[in-house]
Amino acid sequence: MPEPSTPRYAIYYTPAREHPLTGAASAWLGHDPFGRTDITGAARSEADALLTSEPRRYGFHATLKAPFRLREGASVDELEWALSRFASSRPPCPIGSLKIDLLGGFFALAPATPIPALRGFAAQIVEEFDRFRAPMDSPELQRRLQRPLDEVETSHLAQWGYPYVLDRFLFHMTLTDRVPEEGRARTRARLEKVFQPHLSADFRIDTLSLFVQEHRGGNFVVRSQFALKGEGLLKAAISGR
Repeated sequence: MPEPSTPRYAIYYTPAREHPLTGAASAWLGHDPFGRTDITGAARSEADALLTSEPRRYGFHATLKAPFRLREGASVDELEWALSRFASSRPPCPIGSLKIDLLGGFFALAPATPIPALRGFAAQIVEEFDRFRAPMDSPELQRRLQRPLDEVETSHLAQWGYPYVLDRFLFHMTLTDRVPEEGRARTRARLEKVFQPHLSADFRIDTLSLFVQEHRGGNFVVRSQFALKGEGLLKAAISGR
């Protein structure tokens, strides 16, 4: 069983650090994965803290490769090298404008119009980087199985460590925990006020971000970012190494 201090890594998309959407989302969630401490915004009351408790821990992102521990013998330097090579060989992937959507009871940002290329792009990342993933331990597996999964999702969980991949992938950037039905209209109105001014841009996946959770229960933060082909070389080493 892994130690509580064993890091977990994830490959995410998040808009640029300086993008207005990143600032609005960090303020809403009460956590900036880029490490700034001067964020302010809506998510400060006890009710808001409960509303955003789960997405706050992960930071504002869209999942491309869900959190995983490194397999025995693999190093984060090797993972970053592979990410750099992968990113430098792929062009940016279109997202388009975004909309506020209700998905399974929680609110998220999703593409305003379907973008078929997103699913294929995410599938490449799931498959390419699975060689770095350690098998799930029993607590991780049991936690995933607490939510109802169909046969395909259960198969994906067993093979890839996450149920919502390949044909079950849905690009989204989570903003809330599950919201009771009676509170959804009020929550949507608040989200529209905070986020609507930032959603009409023509977004695209132009960087891959490696997030790290240093210890169990901690927040995920950006460790490094890698620009896709045509966007420059390694963009940032956030951790200051």
